[in-house]
Amino acid sequence: MLHDSTDDDDDEAVGDFERGAVGHQPVSPNRSGPLSARPVTPYQTTSYPTTTTSSPLLPPKSANVDHLPPTGKASPIHHPNVPSHVHPSPMPIHRILPSLPTTSFIESPALCVRSSTQATFQQDATQPSTVLKAETHSLRSADSTGSSEEPTHPSLQPQLPNVVRSPDHALINSKHRSVHGHPSVSSTGTTLSSTTGVPIDRVPSPSPSLLSEREREESDRVERELEFKRKRLQIYVFICRCIACPFNSKQSSDMARKHLKVTLIQYGVIKERFLSFLNGKTHIEADEAFINAVRSYYEVFLKSERVAKMVQSGGCSSDDFRDVFRINIEKRVRNLPDIDSLKISKDTVLTLWMSKFDAIYRGQDQDQDNPNRRLSKSNYMSTTAELIMSKEQLYDMFQNILNIKKFEHQMIFNSAQLDNNDEQAATIRRELDGRMKQAESLQRQRGLMPKFVHKEMDTLYVDELKKTINDLMGNLESLPVRGGSEQKQLRPRRGPGHGRLTSAGSNPLSGGKSATRPANDDGTNHLDDNEPGLSKLAFVLNFNVNITVKEVRGLKSVPSNRIVYCTMEVDGGEKYRTEHAEAGKPVWESLAEFPTNLILPIVKVKLYMENPGILSLDDNKLGKVTLQIDPTFNKTNWWTDMLKNKSTSTDELKVKLDVRMEKPQNLKMCGWCYARGKNVWKTWKRRYYALVQVSQYWFAICSYREKKSEPTETMPLEGYTVDYAEPDNGLVMHDAKYFFKAVREGDVVTFATNEENERHSWVQALYRATGQSHKPTPPVTATNKASQGAVGSTAKDPVDADRSKKLGFDEYIQSDPCKFDHHDFFKALQSATLDYRLNDPYCSLGWLSPGQSYILEEYCSRYGVRGCVRHLYYLNDLLDRAEQGFMVDPQLIHYSYVFCASHVSGNRPDNNVTTITMEEKDRFNEIKDRLKAFLEHQVTNFRYSFPFGRPEGALKATLSLLERVSSKDVATPISRDEIRNFIGKCLENAAYINYTRVSDQAKIEETVYNSDDSPRKKIDDLIHLAELCIELLQQDAEHYQEAFQQYRELLVEHEEIFWSLFAVDMEHVIDQQPIESWDSFPLFQLLNDYLRGHESLALGRFHQQLRDTFVPLVVRYVDLMESCIAQSIHKGFEKENWKMKTHGCATSEDILWKLDALQDFIRHLHWPDEIFGEHLEKRLKQMASDMIEACGKRVYRHFETWMKKGGLISGTSSDYLLPAECCVMVNVILDCKAQALKLCALNSGDLHQYHTRIDEYLEKILKDMSKALIQKLISALDSVFKKLARYDEGTFFAQILSLAKPINEDGQAYVSCVNTNLEQLRQKISDEIFTLNIFEEWYRQQTQYIFIWLGERTEISLHPYQLACLMLIVKKTRGSFELQGVPEKDLNSQLYSSIMQRLHFEETANAVK
Repeated sequence: MLHDSTDDDDDEAVGDFERGAVGHQPVSPNRSGPLSARPVTPYQTTSYPTTTTSSPLLPPKSANVDHLPPTGKASPIHHPNVPSHVHPSPMPIHRILPSLPTTSFIESPALCVRSSTQATFQQDATQPSTVLKAETHSLRSADSTGSSEEPTHPSLQPQLPNVVRSPDHALINSKHRSVHGHPSVSSTGTTLSSTTGVPIDRVPSPSPSLLSEREREESDRVERELEFKRKRLQIYVFICRCIACPFNSKQSSDMARKHLKVTLIQYGVIKERFLSFLNGKTHIEADEAFINAVRSYYEVFLKSERVAKMVQSGGCSSDDFRDVFRINIEKRVRNLPDIDSLKISKDTVLTLWMSKFDAIYRGQDQDQDNPNRRLSKSNYMSTTAELIMSKEQLYDMFQNILNIKKFEHQMIFNSAQLDNNDEQAATIRRELDGRMKQAESLQRQRGLMPKFVHKEMDTLYVDELKKTINDLMGNLESLPVRGGSEQKQLRPRRGPGHGRLTSAGSNPLSGGKSATRPANDDGTNHLDDNEPGLSKLAFVLNFNVNITVKEVRGLKSVPSNRIVYCTMEVDGGEKYRTEHAEAGKPVWESLAEFPTNLILPIVKVKLYMENPGILSLDDNKLGKVTLQIDPTFNKTNWWTDMLKNKSTSTDELKVKLDVRMEKPQNLKMCGWCYARGKNVWKTWKRRYYALVQVSQYWFAICSYREKKSEPTETMPLEGYTVDYAEPDNGLVMHDAKYFFKAVREGDVVTFATNEENERHSWVQALYRATGQSHKPTPPVTATNKASQGAVGSTAKDPVDADRSKKLGFDEYIQSDPCKFDHHDFFKALQSATLDYRLNDPYCSLGWLSPGQSYILEEYCSRYGVRGCVRHLYYLNDLLDRAEQGFMVDPQLIHYSYVFCASHVSGNRPDNNVTTITMEEKDRFNEIKDRLKAFLEHQVTNFRYSFPFGRPEGALKATLSLLERVSSKDVATPISRDEIRNFIGKCLENAAYINYTRVSDQAKIEETVYNSDDSPRKKIDDLIHLAELCIELLQQDAEHYQEAFQQYRELLVEHEEIFWSLFAVDMEHVIDQQPIESWDSFPLFQLLNDYLRGHESLALGRFHQQLRDTFVPLVVRYVDLMESCIAQSIHKGFEKENWKMKTHGCATSEDILWKLDALQDFIRHLHWPDEIFGEHLEKRLKQMASDMIEACGKRVYRHFETWMKKGGLISGTSSDYLLPAECCVMVNVILDCKAQALKLCALNSGDLHQYHTRIDEYLEKILKDMSKALIQKLISALDSVFKKLARYDEGTFFAQILSLAKPINEDGQAYVSCVNTNLEQLRQKISDEIFTLNIFEEWYRQQTQYIFIWLGERTEISLHPYQLACLMLIVKKTRGSFELQGVPEKDLNSQLYSSIMQRLHFEETANAVK
């Protein structure tokens, strides 16, 4: 988890420390510790300053007790800015999270006194640092300087607040330090203060006359540091016991998967990699679509400030980065059109794109030369949060959490015998016995109980304590019996399971009662009525005897080639035989395992020589070894003499054996002792005794005889107390020198051993078995002193024991857990654990790891931390971390809140009636108000609290939690109207916040409201702001709409409020636009296109306001465009030069483009009001019809003028050429007719209301133009035929003209004219159909004209010149028209046939002449 702090934060980090040091005064564990003394401040008026996480279990920054290395600093975490009108935010300050005063029970040996003193700590920022000098009795050893420890994060180094204590309080704590052994001892034996060097016995009065204020502050600071160090060491001792012997909880293996979080450094590297890809610096091949998707992902997501803050808060994992890209490309790929020619599915495209994304993310081709920049695959791929942790891993983790040094852990581990299961089980039994006695004490002294919401809960409270203790006893009882040390794996016991123990004889076990026996719910100790007793068969033990015969020596008289072997047996049971070996090399490696129930079995090993005789039935026995062993017997490579057979030679036989007898796990101690008691073992006699554990609460001493599996006599240890005893002169024997006794009311059993160490081992084993509170102390004797230096003389290393006692660790280990306020301890422990968890590599979001939850659960169960108080502490810590900028999962808060709410309201899911303290209720109400304010802030700032919908489902969980928190109690949920109103207010404030931030991003205040900027720049900036607003709301719909699904209308109202804020700026900008400016229409198009496609905002308040704002602008724009087009028609055609341009002339093109652009613009506005939209459409269609009609009239007028001008070439009509300007005019009319359908036809209603009229009008003009053109061309034919008429037979000019002997000059001139005009029409007129129609009509009229002309001359013969010209004209023009596409039927008409018939006739007649 990322955690950032500034350089100034170091001096402002404060740890929450409760008053009182470890072991100061005994306190009751039944009083829950406080949470946090802080006023409830609503988030509407609370800023979120940058704070530094401080753990109450880490050493103060100013102390140099632990010689902490310096650590680096990082940038602070800033929360999103909140508008002043919604969340007034004062100047950022560093908020200090003080702790609530601790109210706890203080119990003396006789009675408990409730402490109501509350300590308030204040921070002194200018408090100087003082180095605490290490002493010979310091908690840091001389050889611990080289211990490897991780540097503590700056946020985890709280600075102790400065408190000025009273002189009496300082004196009490000074005395307390001397009791704990922390002050140093001078050479004269005087105890000195660790800070001033002044003897504590003569500490001067801290009055102002003797000590300055600065010295007193310094003294108090050092004292608090020592108290703090003692506190965390004591907590660590309790944690070690929970790790060493857990009996209430198990590590969960199905925890939610946690991903590795992305750090700020990794975030920067990832951005660089994607930027390199976009710049083409990678070798990853990609198409344009994928590059666009990556560019959008980079610009929108990776460069977002919200993502940077999410990374900084530690709530962003690589999985979040990948999911956002996947969701983005899924929409893109789904919207791509299907291409049938490509045999690839969209799912395959998605897979390929994701593989390319992974390659870019991991930088596979960028960081090959720079391994330091390369993110490992484990940092990218999803991994499990944590696996099940071993005990060593748990020890290491909590060393880091509590800042415990390695040597301190080693001292605690060895002194507390954490590897000894028997010792830990005995410790648990003593703890539970002490808690039971404490509960009984509370039952007698009701005044020591906490205040409950009901007075009747006093009795229930004691019953709860007893039931909890009985459950713990039951859990301990259900544990299987384990060996004393975990260093050697023992075989499981194969005997039958044991229940409760009843001796068959003079000592019935069911008769007595013990404080260590699990009690029933009523507080009494007795056996169940239906529980069967146990006979001596319950103490039949199961052993494994392992025997290995390795070698035999002394077979000199046996021939070396003879075969020898050995047999092994235990207690006359099944025999095992070794492999055959030659007598010259009798070596074996045969292992035999023998199960047995005898505690003192007889082992027999026999040596045989194989008899080679054919008739021999038995082999020759050479020797044997008979051993009586016990569970302590363990020999390896042991040479022993064999008893020779009478028939063998005098060789000395020796055998090399490995013999080991494995003890069962329930055998805790065994050996030969002398004993005498009143009820058992009534005679002073040496017997073989065994301490047998039947269950975690049942132990018995049994005496055994040889060859007997059942004990002869049994003494249960229930109610006995063991201790060392002075030698009894009457009982002292040569092998009975060291005495100890087991005593209970009415009975004393005296034991004696031969060795001091053996006595010590028996006493320690019995001390663990009895569960007694008194720890036996061995008497100091000369023998005892002499044996202290012997290696291995005791179970605990004497060097470590002496060192542990010298450094003061025994004090923490031997302290009574019942005398501490474990609620206070747990509060500090849980807070430190949460800090450690938030700073580990996983994106935990506040969820503890399985190992952490497992140990904290064990601590609560073992030391009586109330469940509600535990969750209240957790809620308080989570809220603190969330306010400091850490990302916390709301589902986690939900779980703890529901637990506390059901407890305080008395509606537990298990329907059990439990006690509720006033303190729990008050704290719950305080946290409830604080949590409600926090959730309100989260919902109000949902875009910044959950950027891009991350963490997934967090916003939805927050809304669910807000609904739960807003309820009056668990049984009375909040009404739908109330929660909707509350969330509605949050979303209303969110609209103000979001718009304020996006307007600040667009810097709208600097441009829109700046009088120096031009209106054009203002409208451009407003359009940019509108684009940002649309993008923001689209992101909200994509990432948050699902969470607000049940509050859909509230989200719509949120968007309307958001746009209403934009409308204010929009109105301001539009009002400043010039009246003739139309730059604001792109803004309308942008907003209207977004709003009309929105299912909820379409025709909403803002949409209607937008429509009403732009209605006058649209009407004014249409009026202006109509006037502009009319002027273009009037002035444009007056100045038109009738040059061809595209499809018409310049003026017509401009007019038609303006009409089309105007309609296209209005159409693309997608006007939201249907009625006004239809009105605009009709007006524009009518306008187009009128303008085209006016254009046609103007063009036809100019056409007539140009037709009158004529177009003679060489001064003769036969050389006439149509003007190109006339062709352009025809094209203008044709273009207008072609555009009329598009410009004049309606999209609804009467489609051809305006188009039909204008189409008919243009068609009439085209017909008139076609007729005028043909008439002009026929006039050229007429002029030619007038010339030919002069050659008519019988005329005056015929003879004269014939003298010139013409050939066909007039015909050729007309044919040339026809071809020229045909080409002119074909090239200049754009409409081929219209041109073809002219050709057809021209040819028809030409043919008809010739036919009529010939008909007028039926009675006369044609002159040869006439005939030659006619034949040329008819044939050539027919061919020309045929080439221009005139149909065959029109070319070969009846008139044409008649003409050709007449011409052929005339041609024949002329030939006859």
